[in-house]
Amino acid sequence: MTPPLPQLREALLHLHKTLVESERVSYEQTIGAIKSPNHFLQLLTSDPWFAWLHPLSQLIVAMDEALDAKEPMTPAIADALVKQTRLLLVASETGEGFSKHYDDALQRDPDVVLAQAVVGKLLNPRSGAGS
Repeated sequence: MTPPLPQLREALLHLHKTLVESERVSYEQTIGAIKSPNHFLQLLTSDPWFAWLHPLSQLIVAMDEALDAKEPMTPAIADALVKQTRLLLVASETGEGFSKHYDDALQRDPDVVLAQAVVGKLLNPRSGAGS
């Protein structure tokens, strides 16, 4: 069963925001303080430290475009976006790129785990309590 795309988009947006904040804390602990919101925006868009977040940003944009399109959303489009979400949100301790950084964030920050849990419930509604 495909979750409602608007709900999945909201959950992904919250996960993205949580990941950005988690990365910000990690960046500041490792590199130093971020001087201003403008500096932070520059880092988000162009610094390699934050580049791993771009696939999630692009997925959310793709959902926005599908939800705002003039033509009605087809089940095939919704299914493709859900499939893309499932493929992207795979944490891997030994992986590369997004999967490795995602695993690191899940290990480091309980807020990321909580945000991931909300997405997970939408993607796998039957794997809730008792499973």
